[in-house]
Amino acid sequence: MSILTLIIKREFIAKVRNKSFIVMTFLSPLLFVGIAAFVGYLTTMKAEVKNIAIHDETGLFVKEFKNTEEYKYLDLSLIDVKILKDSIVNESYEGLLYIPKVADTKILESKIQYVSNDSPSLTFLDQTEDVIAKKITKINFENAKLDTLAIQNAEAKVSISLTKSSGEEGVKGLNEIKIAIGGAFGYLIMMFIIIYGNMVMRSVIEEKTNRIVEIIISSVKPFQLMMGKIIGTSLAGILQFFIWAIIGLSLMFAASVFFGVNVGPTAKIPPEMLHSAQQELAGTAQMYIKELWDLPIATLILSFIVYFIGGYFLYSSFYAAIGAAVDNETDSQQFLLPIIMPLILGVYIGFFTVMNNPHGTIATVFSMIPLTSPIVMLMRIPFGVPWWQILISIAILFGTFFFVVWFASKIYRVGILMYGKKPTWKELYRWLKY
Repeated sequence: MSILTLIIKREFIAKVRNKSFIVMTFLSPLLFVGIAAFVGYLTTMKAEVKNIAIHDETGLFVKEFKNTEEYKYLDLSLIDVKILKDSIVNESYEGLLYIPKVADTKILESKIQYVSNDSPSLTFLDQTEDVIAKKITKINFENAKLDTLAIQNAEAKVSISLTKSSGEEGVKGLNEIKIAIGGAFGYLIMMFIIIYGNMVMRSVIEEKTNRIVEIIISSVKPFQLMMGKIIGTSLAGILQFFIWAIIGLSLMFAASVFFGVNVGPTAKIPPEMLHSAQQELAGTAQMYIKELWDLPIATLILSFIVYFIGGYFLYSSFYAAIGAAVDNETDSQQFLLPIIMPLILGVYIGFFTVMNNPHGTIATVFSMIPLTSPIVMLMRIPFGVPWWQILISIAILFGTFFFVVWFASKIYRVGILMYGKKPTWKELYRWLKY
């Protein structure tokens, strides 16, 4: 058995036998499910109703406001405004909407006040302004002796239906769903690159601090030790992903059996059990399910594994070099930001560029750049990416990994035996020449 294989085996067993690794491997899926259920429960809880006092001196607007689950409007136009304002101070009401009486509706547009102790939400203000604006517009039409009913009937309500070039009916919002799926995979890669990369860095720092590395390095080349740590930790990460996938599928199967949730692409709802509106909603849901099932799921999953391995190998080389260059985690902070920034950039490029133009120049270029391709390419794949672009991106990613390993091993070789001195960027550059 080669030395590299022994190092990989040692690192893998050390990570897998770690108690925190075992606990989080089986506990994390349950935590995610529990958090999702808790968030779902919170969304079903009714918010506390807020009482909004209305003092309408015109008598034209108070009836336009309808109570909702969140706001209750109270007509207090007969009570003096000063008393109502005092009530606001004493928090008897959430706020006071004061509509004064003026001679012209044009003047009224800028005279309405909302009095409250706390600043209201923009949504509440927009809705309130919209109600008042519609009423003033209607009054202006009537003053101009315009037929408001005819104007209302003349208002066009356009609903564009989507159709594919193949003739099949399309659905709205599919791009948002695709970017959410790709973004979830990309975000997982970013999160686990940081998590497992830090594990490699801590492992190097720990061995360096305990002086164990001085014994190991006498019989093992620094390059072999670095590669063994990277590959051993990556195998532990892949095993963890595999276990999570099994647990996730098991939970989905349990949900389908015990709660009657059909998670397959051919879920059917009996038409006789539904009213027409419900049938339309069910039909729309079936279309979304069909569109999701038509996504390149196999390509996405396979690419996720490949890009996870490539991205992890690439960034872990940086983490290993940093771990060898410093004596403790505090000293490593100055070197971590340049490593994390490309990952964050990839997320922003994905959400703000890929969704609007997945095959544009910016999205295509950043899906080829190895520091951002593990995230950006995974966000592009749900939109359909030519296979040759994926292959080129993967080839560049792994080619860059071998290049980074070459110069990272130079830093690792020198830094692994350096103690008691905080390295600078200038010194790291000097180590590359040794």
